[in-house]
Amino acid sequence: MNQFLQIIVSGILLGGIYSLISIGLTLIFGIVKVINFAHGEFLMIAMYLAFWSVSLLNMDPYLSVVLVVPAMFVLGVATQKVVINPILKAPDVMQIFATVGVGLVLQNMALFLWKADYRTILTPYQSINFELGPVVFSFPRLATFVLAMLVSIGFFYYLKHSFTGKALRSVSQNREAALLMGIDVNRMYLIAFGLGAACLGFAGCLLLPVYYVFPSVGTYFGITSFVVVVLGGMGNMKGAFLGGLLIGLVESVSGVYVDSTLKEAIYFILFILVLLFKPNGLFGIRES
Repeated sequence: MNQFLQIIVSGILLGGIYSLISIGLTLIFGIVKVINFAHGEFLMIAMYLAFWSVSLLNMDPYLSVVLVVPAMFVLGVATQKVVINPILKAPDVMQIFATVGVGLVLQNMALFLWKADYRTILTPYQSINFELGPVVFSFPRLATFVLAMLVSIGFFYYLKHSFTGKALRSVSQNREAALLMGIDVNRMYLIAFGLGAACLGFAGCLLLPVYYVFPSVGTYFGITSFVVVVLGGMGNMKGAFLGGLLIGLVESVSGVYVDSTLKEAIYFILFILVLLFKPNGLFGIRES
């Protein structure tokens, strides 16, 4: 029983960061209606920015968000303006090729600049653990989960209550009606892509104390975020949040009770089953 509780807690802690990563992806799709296949590489760039902030400026990785998040927002806006806007009305396959191309450029740029070495950081709290009943918590993982949840909740609040958030949601629901109401749709596209990348800025800083960073690190997290987003329903923020927690739990449980080498296969099987019986995802709408 104690072991099972530990596995559940570990899965929830892991799922929290999956949720934050996936929220950025589903926001971009929900507003711009473009699937960003460079999502994982954006996360990789965020992790490298956090790493160099720590290594060169002696910043705490959690405080590096003050540099990394604005930089990622600018990268997202630039990508939307330079790459996506010119082909926004082109066939979907053009948008897919464009974002895949952006991902390949970013990954190879990182490989050229920083080689294939695995890099990590050491912090004073790296090895701190504490117990709550039968469950042992690693401080870095708990801090990552708590901060990821706070960022996600703050992001939901921003989208629901701010003027810009309401404008973004109106564009997501009906871009033509939003345009008639005086909302600058193209500006909302830029903001949506920027916010999606900014979420990855937060995620990269939170991941750095618990994961290595290397040029292809985004591939794993990118694939996982696609599973989470499609599982929860494309364009559905609530679905991305809950889907991330679900995938974290499935990965943790299957890694212990089935085989650690098959944990990705297990949640892909779950993913396929959900799509067979509920093609729009757990919380998706028919239009998705």
